[in-house]
Amino acid sequence: MDIGTVAGLVVGIVLILSAILLGGSLSAFVDVPSVLIVIGGALAATFIRFTLPDVINSISVAMKAFFAKAQPPEDIIEELVNLSNIARKEGLLKLEKQPVEDAFLKKAIMYCVDGHESDFIQEVLDKEIELTLERHSLGQGLFAAIGDAAPAFGMIGTLVGLVNMLGNMKDPASIGPSMAVALLTTLYGAIMANLVALPIGDKLKRRSQEEELNKRLVVEGVLGLQKGLNPRVLEELLKTFLPPKKRGEGEK
Repeated sequence: MDIGTVAGLVVGIVLILSAILLGGSLSAFVDVPSVLIVIGGALAATFIRFTLPDVINSISVAMKAFFAKAQPPEDIIEELVNLSNIARKEGLLKLEKQPVEDAFLKKAIMYCVDGHESDFIQEVLDKEIELTLERHSLGQGLFAAIGDAAPAFGMIGTLVGLVNMLGNMKDPASIGPSMAVALLTTLYGAIMANLVALPIGDKLKRRSQEEELNKRLVVEGVLGLQKGLNPRVLEELLKTFLPPKKRGEGEK
């Protein structure tokens, strides 16, 4: 589980609730019509923009923001160097019996063991990376769409509340509820967009970047392994994908 995502969401909610309770009553900030306008409207707009299967798939993608944690690239480099040592000493066929947990790396190794050309291996693996990124971008786009729609429907709710208020100026009792809808929809829309939808979309983008880096490491590592590169040379090649600080060079 990604502690940062959960902690950020919980802390944000707690701080908002604390500010509300310190300044007044929580019940004053609860309005069902406002919730219906913002959440219902944002979800309706999302279903219009995307197909139902896209929305369902994006829910599973969103879980990556809370539960998925990418394997450190340093571990992948270490594993590739170990495999390179084995291939150099005992041959590529020996890699077939090595325990490999990562499905993408295992597939890449099988291509090598089966004797495919390096151009074919790179083309197939690059295509898989491209399609994976397309699926990830769909989930990111869905949450970005919710982040765009929520404030917009908050403004729509504000306009609805103002129209109701102006249409019932002769009835003082109706002014308060109408103003509540007018103001709370804007608040709900801002919270939904800036605390939930947009941050989750950004976290999914970060997860996608981490996964892409790991897969690129696998591609370069397996191609180098197939070429018979010295393990130390391969390690230095793969470390160029890392920031200088993580290469042990002491730079930022």
